[in-house]
Amino acid sequence: MILLELEQNSKTKAIVICPYQMHDNKRLSPESRLQEAVCLSLAINIDVVYSKLALIREIKPATYFSKGIIDDLMPIITENDVFLMIVDTDLSPVQQRNLEKTLHIKVIDRTALILEIFGERAATNEGKLQVELAHLTYQRSRLVRSWTHLERQRGGAGFLGGPGEKQIELDKRIIDDKIVKIKKELEKVKNTRALQRQNRKKVPYPIVALAGYTNAGKSSLFNLLTKDKTMVADMLFATLDPLLRKIKLSNGLEVIVSDTVGFISNLPHELVMAFRSTLEEVLQADIIIHVRDISNPDTEVQRKDVLDVLHHLGLKNIENEENYIEVLNKTDLLGQTDRQALSQKISRRKNRLIAMSALNGDGKESLLKLIEQKLNKAKKTYSVHLAFDDGKAISLIYQYADVIKQDPQDDQIFLNFNCDEKSIEKLKKLLPETTIKEETTNANL
Repeated sequence: MILLELEQNSKTKAIVICPYQMHDNKRLSPESRLQEAVCLSLAINIDVVYSKLALIREIKPATYFSKGIIDDLMPIITENDVFLMIVDTDLSPVQQRNLEKTLHIKVIDRTALILEIFGERAATNEGKLQVELAHLTYQRSRLVRSWTHLERQRGGAGFLGGPGEKQIELDKRIIDDKIVKIKKELEKVKNTRALQRQNRKKVPYPIVALAGYTNAGKSSLFNLLTKDKTMVADMLFATLDPLLRKIKLSNGLEVIVSDTVGFISNLPHELVMAFRSTLEEVLQADIIIHVRDISNPDTEVQRKDVLDVLHHLGLKNIENEENYIEVLNKTDLLGQTDRQALSQKISRRKNRLIAMSALNGDGKESLLKLIEQKLNKAKKTYSVHLAFDDGKAISLIYQYADVIKQDPQDDQIFLNFNCDEKSIEKLKKLLPETTIKEETTNANL
C-alpha cells in the first residue's frame, strides 16, 4: 500500500461520499459517479459500509462540505467504527487535513484512491516505478500549506541543508530527489522499450493495441485473441502492466496484440504522465481497438473519456482515422431489442464498429477479418526487377512484403508485391541499389 495503512487480514471499514452541485458540468450523472467510486473502493481491501450523494450548494474552503453534512456523518462514522472516508472529488490539502481533524478518521480524495489501487495492482518493476512517481508527485503537492506542523526551524549542517532550513523544505527536497531518481530509472526502462520496438521493426510485425475504459473487457478480449490466460476479474483496473502477444491471422500475417491499462473519467494527471511510457504502445500501434462495455448505461460517456486521454497523448481525432476500430463488447448482457438496435447501428459503419462478446467469442472472426482488411488497406503496391541470382534481395522481398505476382523475364525476375510504409522503408535501406517503384493503384482496393 502506498497512501493507506490498511489491515491485511480484515477489510477496512469506509464510507464513500460523492459530492455534486445542481449545475454540475461533469459527464457522468451523480448516481453513476457514486457507483463508480464504490466500485473503485471495492477494488482494494475496503468494506464500504455506507455511501451517499451529497448535494453541495457552496464549496467550503476549509472543509469542502457544510457543517450540516459533516454533522450528519458523525453518528454513521461512530456507529460503524469507520476508519476511512473516501470523497469522490479532488480535495485541497487544507480541506483534507481539516476533515480528518473534525471527523477523527483518515480522509482521501479520488486521486489518492486511484493511486492506492494502482499501487496494489502494479506487478512489474516498471509498473511499480510509474505508480511511485505518480504518488510522489501527488504527495509533493500535499506539502503546500497543509503540513503546517512541519514548518519549524531545523538546525544542522551538511548536504541536507544549513541552519534555519524549514522541515517542509527538507521534505520537498527529499521528495524531489526521489522523483529525479525514479525518472532516471524510468528513462532506462523507456530506452529498453524503445530498443524492443526497434528489434520488432527488424521483423516488422504490425501492432494491434487494445485501449478502453477500465473493466470494459480488454483483458477478456486479449485472452480470446491470443489464447492467453491473463487475469480477468470483474473489477476496476484488474490489469496495469502492458502485455504483448503474437498471433497469426488467417492470411498468414503475424501481428502483435498489446493490452494496456484501463482509462477512467477524471484520470489523475499524475497517472497519465507517469504511465506515458506504457501508453506509448498505443501511440506506436498500427491498429487501435477501442474496447467498450456496450451494456453499461454510461457507455457513450466512457467513450468520450477514453478519447480525451488518447487526444491528450497526441492522437488527435483518432476516432476518424482509418486504423481505429470500436469493439462494442459484452453483447451477451444485452436484451433482444438492444441487440437489434445495435445491429442496425453497425450495418451503417461496418468498417469501424464490431459487436461482440469476449466472454463467449461471438464476433471474434468478424474482428479478425476487419483487422486484416485495415492492415491490407494500409499497404501499397510496388514492383521491382531483380537478377535471378540475387537471392538476398528476392528473399528480403518475400520476408517483408506480400508477393502477389512473380514473372520471370529473360535473365531477370519481376516481382509485384504489397507492402506497408514501415516495411518499404526497411527494404529501401537494405536494398539501396535496387529500384523499387510504387504502382499507381493498390491491388488490395
